[in-house]
Amino acid sequence: MHTRFLLTWLFAITLCHNVQAQKFDDHFENNTLRLDYIFSGNNEQQNISLVELSQSPEWYGRRGNLDKVLLQGNGQLCVTDSKTKKVIYRYSFSSLFQEWQSTEEATQLTKSFENTFLVPFPKSDVDIQVTLTNTHNKVTAKYTHHVNPNDILIRKIGQMGVTPWKYVYKANDPQHAIDIAIVAEGYTEQEMDLFEKDCQMCVEAYHQHEPFKSLKDKFNFIAVCSPSVESGVSIPHKQEWRNTVLGGNYDTFYSERYLTTLNIRKLHNVLAGIPYEHIIILVNTDNYGGGGIYNSYMMSSAHHAKTRPVIVHEFGHSFGGLGDEYFYDDQYETMYPSDTEPWEPNLTTLVDFDSKWKDMLGKDTPIPTPNVKSNDTKVLGVYEGGGYQSKGVYRPVMDCRMKTNECPIFCPVCDRAIRRMVEYHLNRE
Repeated sequence: MHTRFLLTWLFAITLCHNVQAQKFDDHFENNTLRLDYIFSGNNEQQNISLVELSQSPEWYGRRGNLDKVLLQGNGQLCVTDSKTKKVIYRYSFSSLFQEWQSTEEATQLTKSFENTFLVPFPKSDVDIQVTLTNTHNKVTAKYTHHVNPNDILIRKIGQMGVTPWKYVYKANDPQHAIDIAIVAEGYTEQEMDLFEKDCQMCVEAYHQHEPFKSLKDKFNFIAVCSPSVESGVSIPHKQEWRNTVLGGNYDTFYSERYLTTLNIRKLHNVLAGIPYEHIIILVNTDNYGGGGIYNSYMMSSAHHAKTRPVIVHEFGHSFGGLGDEYFYDDQYETMYPSDTEPWEPNLTTLVDFDSKWKDMLGKDTPIPTPNVKSNDTKVLGVYEGGGYQSKGVYRPVMDCRMKTNECPIFCPVCDRAIRRMVEYHLNRE
C-alpha cells in the first residue's frame, strides 16, 4: 500500500493529480488571493469552513512548480481550473489544529483554529479543494468551493494603511529570492529600534548556519514593525498576560516552552501589502521557547541565551518541513505510527526508507544502525529514536540541529532537504 507514497527527491505524494506543468501567466494575475478557513473538530473528526476571500497587490510566492508539492504535509490545497479541470496550483501544509488533535484535550473538547493560505490570483473561475490527513495518511476532511475572481465580495486589502516595514537583508537578485517576513510581537512603538536590532541578530544567525550561509542570496528578510500596546508576551503559567498585536502566548497545549499564536487572520492582516512568502515572528521576551509549523509560521523568543539555535531549529520546521529528532515518549498519542512512513524528510519508520536518505548511506551501513555514544553529526546511519518516540522512529545521525540546541549544524540529510526546498521555491519551470 505504501508504494504509491514513494517520494522522489523533488515531488512528494499529492492528493490531486496533474502531469502537465503550468505556466504562471497562463492562469494567474500578479496578485495574491488570500483564503481564510476555520478548521474545527476533536480527536475523532475534522471540519473545514471558508471564512473570507481577500485580494492583495502582487504575488510573492513561487512561479514554478505550480502544480506540484515537494512534501506531503498534513494537508494540501489544490486549485483547479473550473473549465479545463486542470490542476494549476498546489500547496502543502501542517496546522496547529491537527497537532492539537493528538493531545488528550482533544478527546474531551471540540475546538476551532484559524488557518490562512495564499495562492496566486486566478484569471478565471477555479475550484479550490482543501484536504486534511491523519497520522496514517488517511483523508479525514475534504472541502471544495468555487471562486469567481470577479466576485465583488473578495475584499481588497494591503493597498492602504500597510504596516511599516523595511528590508533587513536584500539578496543580490531580490526578484529571484524567497521573501521572509520577520514580524514584531510584544514590541511597543518605543521599542522598534530594539526590534530592528533583533531582526539583524536573527538574520545573522541564519547566515552563520549551513545551508543558509551558502544560500544567503536566496532569501530576502523583511522587518515588519507591528506595534503592541504592551511590551512582552503572555506567559499563562506565570499568570502574566499582555495586550500584544498577535496575542501570542506560551503554554500551548499546556507545554510551558511552546510559544504560538492562534490569531492567524490578524497575522496576515498585519502582513497585507508586504512582500512575504514565509513568516518568522520574533517575540520581545527572554523567556525560553518557540514553535514552528510547516508552511504556516515560526515563532521564537528574541532575548534568551539560546535564541539563535532556537530560531534556526524552528525555521527548519516551518520552511524545511523537518521533523523533531528528539524523543521522550510522554505524548498522549503516537505521532508516527509504525505502519506509515513519515512525510518529514529526516524521519523514517522504515516502511519506505528507499524514499528517504538510503541513497546517502555507505553500502555497509546496517539498517537500523546501532546507537553509539559519539555525537559526530557526519556519521550517517539509521538511529532509533526521533519524532518524540524512542522506539520505531529513526533519525539520520546521533545529533543534529533538529535534535538539540547544542548541536551547531544540520546533519547532511536536513541540509539536503533545505537545499531542495530552496530549489523547489525558486525553480521557474
